[in-house]
Amino acid sequence: MLEVIQSVLTDQAFIGAVSTSVLIILLGYLLGRKAIISPAAGKMLAKLVLTAALPFLAFNSFMQDIDAESLRQGMNLLILGFVFHIALIYLTKLFYLKYRGNVDKSDVLRVLTIFGSTTFFGIPIIAVLYPEGVLGASIFNIGYRVFLYSYGYIVTSGLRLKRENIKAMIFNPIVIATLLGMIIWIFQNSLPQVTVPGEEGELVQTAFVRVDLVAPWLFRPMTTLASLASPLAWISIGVTLSQVDVKHAAASKESWFYSLIKLVIIPLSVVGLLLLTTITGIFPVDFLTVAVVFLMALTPPATVAVAFSISSDRESVMSSNISLLATIVAVVLLPFMLIVLEVINNAGLF
Repeated sequence: MLEVIQSVLTDQAFIGAVSTSVLIILLGYLLGRKAIISPAAGKMLAKLVLTAALPFLAFNSFMQDIDAESLRQGMNLLILGFVFHIALIYLTKLFYLKYRGNVDKSDVLRVLTIFGSTTFFGIPIIAVLYPEGVLGASIFNIGYRVFLYSYGYIVTSGLRLKRENIKAMIFNPIVIATLLGMIIWIFQNSLPQVTVPGEEGELVQTAFVRVDLVAPWLFRPMTTLASLASPLAWISIGVTLSQVDVKHAAASKESWFYSLIKLVIIPLSVVGLLLLTTITGIFPVDFLTVAVVFLMALTPPATVAVAFSISSDRESVMSSNISLLATIVAVVLLPFMLIVLEVINNAGLF
């Protein structure tokens, strides 16, 4: 085991990928503290990531050939995305039993635990560490989107589902890009085919909507925009962290308890359960699937979930404190949790 850990800690590619995310977040923090990037500019960066960079990142990940193995992996992640969130809906009731006398606090803590910042925090990290996992992460997030704008809103607000939330769920650029890309990926062999030059100059048959092969002149700028997702997201996170009172957030017991459950217990439990289902043959998965689900679980609360709490005036101060502290804890824990993940990979457990 010590040899495995040593091999991980001396892997320059792995260390470089981890340091990239942490140092760029730190850069964003410094730029915010020095007022080089204002809070308003930080929010605009976040909006750019969500409306342009991440949709292209999601869509581009589906521009690849399909085979039985990749389809199986994708369907596994689709199932896991729904099972993961349904399981948390029930398990979070147990996690926060101590707050059962305070309905507002219990409901908000549960929603913030169920819905992490998978889009803004999880996928950009996956894109750098495991680029081949972006496709699976996008598929996993389908269940997340469905429950966030339905269950998440209903529980937090105490009201019925609003029409605008349904629109936000359906017409979200990332949702549209994911569904469009997934349809192309799954049905590419059944769609009208055209002949185009392959990677080595030979002629190949491909679906007319495979932009990467049919229109490389269009796919190139799409790839450039997609590559902006990770660095811009991390800078925006750093700028956001620079604008809030860390001491106030650190004084919140709920924030620390939440961070323990959301960023340690749940991610490690996911790995343990997937290891069990793989060993027993009940639901065998490969390491890439484990890495995707682990990193999507290892995320601070979703901005939308925090916004639900604030707009409904239900534990808005607690939500803000949790959002700040959990983001800092997630950044600090990230290198250590990734080492655990790589040790599991090197040990050949999946």
